[in-house]
Amino acid sequence: MEDLKNNYLKVLQSDDFKKEFEQLLRDYVGRPSPLYLANRLSEKYGCKIYLKREDLNHTGAHKINNTVGQILLAKRMGKKRIIAETGAGQHGVATATVCALMDLECIVYMGKTDVERQHINVEKMKMLGATVVPVTSGNMTLKDATNEAIRDWCCHPADTFYIIGSTVGPHPYPDMVARLQSIISEEIKKQLLEKEGRNYPDYLIACVGGGSNAAGTIYHFIDDERIKIVLAEAGGKGVDTGLTAATIQLGKTGIIHGARTYVIQSEDGQIEEPYSISAGLDYPGIGPIHANLAAQRRATVIAINDDEAIEAAYELTRIEGIIPALESAHALGALKKMSFKPEDVVVLTVSGRGDKDIETYLDNAPAQ
Repeated sequence: MEDLKNNYLKVLQSDDFKKEFEQLLRDYVGRPSPLYLANRLSEKYGCKIYLKREDLNHTGAHKINNTVGQILLAKRMGKKRIIAETGAGQHGVATATVCALMDLECIVYMGKTDVERQHINVEKMKMLGATVVPVTSGNMTLKDATNEAIRDWCCHPADTFYIIGSTVGPHPYPDMVARLQSIISEEIKKQLLEKEGRNYPDYLIACVGGGSNAAGTIYHFIDDERIKIVLAEAGGKGVDTGLTAATIQLGKTGIIHGARTYVIQSEDGQIEEPYSISAGLDYPGIGPIHANLAAQRRATVIAINDDEAIEAAYELTRIEGIIPALESAHALGALKKMSFKPEDVVVLTVSGRGDKDIETYLDNAPAQ
């Protein structure tokens, strides 16, 4: 950790890193991702809704922005072996992708529950040359995969680099991942200036599990009080049911995976198992950046239940022809819980595409 802490900013701020990172984001990832004015969605909610299309990136989500940056850092630090944790599998696929690109060994830890519900992403990782390790401790989801990855790193510190997929974990990860994802808000500023003649929206909306797509969406806007930040977390079956991942609503200050943040925990401080229909959001903690935004009342946090997310996903699919990832569907579910003025400009980040979630969507399709 000390080695990483002492090196990450020097590398990220160096000219040769910036040049290679920007070139890969442009020519390999396919950035900038479009900022799309969703006309029919806008009409329905009575405002102007722009979708930041991270689903159109290579590998189908925002995760690739971060893995490209971290693999370049790993190479500059002389590491030969890459490990990662994954929930929905998007970060695992993105890590396996950059390891194939850079010819580095890749081991991905994934909860057995998630291996079963995201088997297409598992096969993609294997096709890319990664070893996928199913984790059978706990409730066999993201928290448990992260535990195993940290154990591996402790045993192989010399040659191994741990690519964490979200704004979680010990310093410098929350800061580093937010910086690498900040390309999202950098582009939003430029694109809004072109489309609206101003470089800021009235609302920014994103889903939060660990919180990397949200951190990237808000990074360059945090200090601009004109902008309302809305974070959609996973309500599961309902905040009061015990089957939920609504960390900001229910969490108390604690420590998880080396970060002090809000954690869903019992009276005596034991971490409670979270639940969400979305494999990418069922984490019992939250990125400390988002815990702070909630504590300072800078962000409004809304819990979106499973059925609300599914309904919102079907709505976007039917009226805009875009099938969003289940995670992003939680951000879309927040629209119904808000009231907008006709002149409001809203930017909502579609953090990933829904290919990986088709079976879940079909099994839970809302009644017509």
